[in-house]
Amino acid sequence: MSNPNKEQINDEELMNGNERMEWTVAAEHKKERIDKYITEAVDNVSRSQVQLWIGDGMVTVNGAVVKANAKLSEGDLIELQIPEPAAVEIVAEDIPLEVVYEDSDLIVINKQRGLVVHPAPGHTSGTLVNALMHHCKDLSGINGELRPGIVHRIDKDTSGLIMAAKNDRAHASLAAQLKDHTVNRRYIALVHGHLNHDQGTVDAPIGRDTNDRKMYTVTERNSKHAVTHFTVTERINDYTLLELKLETGRTHQIRVHMKFIGHPLVGDPTYGRNKGIKMQGQALHAAILGFVHPTTGEYLEFSAPIPQDMEDVLASLRSR
Repeated sequence: MSNPNKEQINDEELMNGNERMEWTVAAEHKKERIDKYITEAVDNVSRSQVQLWIGDGMVTVNGAVVKANAKLSEGDLIELQIPEPAAVEIVAEDIPLEVVYEDSDLIVINKQRGLVVHPAPGHTSGTLVNALMHHCKDLSGINGELRPGIVHRIDKDTSGLIMAAKNDRAHASLAAQLKDHTVNRRYIALVHGHLNHDQGTVDAPIGRDTNDRKMYTVTERNSKHAVTHFTVTERINDYTLLELKLETGRTHQIRVHMKFIGHPLVGDPTYGRNKGIKMQGQALHAAILGFVHPTTGEYLEFSAPIPQDMEDVLASLRSR
């Protein structure tokens, strides 16, 4: 990445302008249309947006510009040069927010499960950013028009605490703290199986899964350093409740690391198991967020209780 600050803070490749992505087509995807292939490979992007990229020559196959209906062959090298986001109008929307803290510099939200953090090309409404624009009016502009105020993010189906900056000075301070790993971010997760150790660290690099373009995996190829610490807080039947602390902020980091050690998150539609407890999204909650206030220098720490759907699952398990 050209911007090391962004690399440390946010591994969301799509939203960093001028990013380049590439894939080598596996046998099971031969004869597939290239626009369909890329749409499934890139998070939060519509097929129409992909077709526009193809039409603008931003996509090549084996070095040649192609049409949107081009069929792929095994071994084809697809390259996508994601352009800088075009000027778009992000509309403020009256979406309910649970505000945990707010002052003139920043705001901390307890995000509900199912809410996307920021707009993406071709998908510009119904996000946390739309809601913040309605609530705050003023947000920092460092991360561009699609991500005003956004310093870090959590997955759509992960609930919990997320902070946003209201001015560029606050944004720079919070971003620096994330880069220096001094922000205290702790998550609660329910995973399959019993972990043998009460505490542990997963130190394993994460990159895109070459066999499934929608997924990330632990790999040495085109990967980035990723570290997750965990502590067992409760063992319940065939499940374990964990507190996790992030050192890095890679896409799907906790979900990938827990799958890597054989204990995927309950309810995870991408990295989980198709048996046992059902949830609408993974049982993962950003429970604690602590940082130094950009203006006062005071350390602030916030906590958010486990959401009701996770509580219901835990109560059900404990009653068995």
